[in-house]
Amino acid sequence: MLETSRAGNDMGLLDGRAAVITGAAQGIGYEIAGVLGGAGASVVIGDINEEAAAEAAERLVKHGIAATSLRCDVTEEDEVAALVAHCADTFGPVGVMVNNAGITRDATLRKMALTDFRAVVDVHLTGAWNGTRYAAAAMREHGHGGSIVNISSIAGKVGNFGQTNYSAAKAGLVGLTKASAKELAGAGIRVNAVQPGLIRTAMTEAMPQSAWDAKLAEIPMARAGEPAEVAQVVLFLASDMASYITGAVLEVTGGRYM
Repeated sequence: MLETSRAGNDMGLLDGRAAVITGAAQGIGYEIAGVLGGAGASVVIGDINEEAAAEAAERLVKHGIAATSLRCDVTEEDEVAALVAHCADTFGPVGVMVNNAGITRDATLRKMALTDFRAVVDVHLTGAWNGTRYAAAAMREHGHGGSIVNISSIAGKVGNFGQTNYSAAKAGLVGLTKASAKELAGAGIRVNAVQPGLIRTAMTEAMPQSAWDAKLAEIPMARAGEPAEVAQVVLFLASDMASYITGAVLEVTGGRYM
């Protein structure tokens, strides 16, 4: 992962900037941390699993990336505030905030418990609101703008069977992105969202083969995406290459549901 993420023209795009990524101890979040770090950013990993977050930061450091970690439950505003402050204390003011933390509690509408609906919405949507709010406050104080990237999902566009909670939360992230982009543009802070489709991760590869094949059949490019392909889009939005882009939602789906 990191060997390729540090290659090519990506190097230097985020030199001198500090990036905070929530839910980054594993999966797509960890890939984003590696790619942003490979482009020169100092990286802060926030994750509710403190031990996994520390191990992830150690792996990044071994690849030559400046990285640290802090336990963070994104539904608790004090912990999100502490994560942003930890970035400032360790590497300097946050310049890039990636709201990636998420959970799933799948069930049909008929069988889903209210607690599971609320838990998923709270982590994805309230968590991203907390991250946006505290990162934006720090960016305003620093006075040099910044970039906030929210990780939504194609489920927020089309809805997934058995995921009313997840689909609602991911759709809500689009509204949060656009509203906060309007509020923060005057301060030079850009807010955008990414909607991944079928991405090859440990979680998706664990699904039954029949379900995988059905999803694959819906993709014009006829393959699943890789975590690095999501991370590269986040890098683009975080960097000055996207300096005139805010309030946008970029689909990383291989053309699925275009």
